[in-house]
Formats: sequence, C-alpha cells, structure tokens
Amino acid sequence: MEERKEIQECCHRTKERGEQEYKDLIHRLNRVEGQIRGIKKMVENDAYCPEILIQVSAANAALNSFTKVLLASHIRSCVAEDIREGKEETIDELVTVLQKLMK
Repeated sequence: MEERKEIQECCHRTKERGEQEYKDLIHRLNRVEGQIRGIKKMVENDAYCPEILIQVSAANAALNSFTKVLLASHIRSCVAEDIREGKEETIDELVTVLQKLMK
C-alpha cells in the first residue's frame, strides 16, 4: 500500500486546502449533488419538461460557480507560487485547462 502511495505522489500533484476553502468547495458540491438528485426525481416522477430544464439550468449555474471559485483559488495559489518559483510550464498547464473549460 505504501508503495502505491509513492507512485501516486510522483505522478500527480496535490493541493492542501485550508479548512474554509475546503468547506466552501464541499458545500458547493453538495448543493450541486442535491440539485442533480432532485432532477433525477423529477424525471422519475414524470415532471413537465420545462420544469426539469429550469432545474438543469440551475444545476449548471451552480457547477459553473464552483468552477469559477476553484479556478480563482488555483490561480491565486498554485499558479502564482509556481511562477514565483520560475516554473513557467504552469502557464502552459493553465492555458490547457482554460481551453478545456471553454469548449
């Protein structure tokens, strides 16, 4: 088990988040999760399509809000720190992430 942990650490970066940031992100994800469960229940209960679509729009907005908060945190912490340390490859990584987000 310890050997597997070492392999994961060398291949994937991680980020320790402060307690407040962690709580905020989890709270946002819990809201999205609840909205998705609600949408599923609406489909199971044969709700009228426009009502479902409005809830889907709300769930999309909540997920987009989560994305904005996480991206801002990433830029302010990880990206800024890497640039200060001269790790220019982080800029390329950020550009790639932004391109994927904008599809």
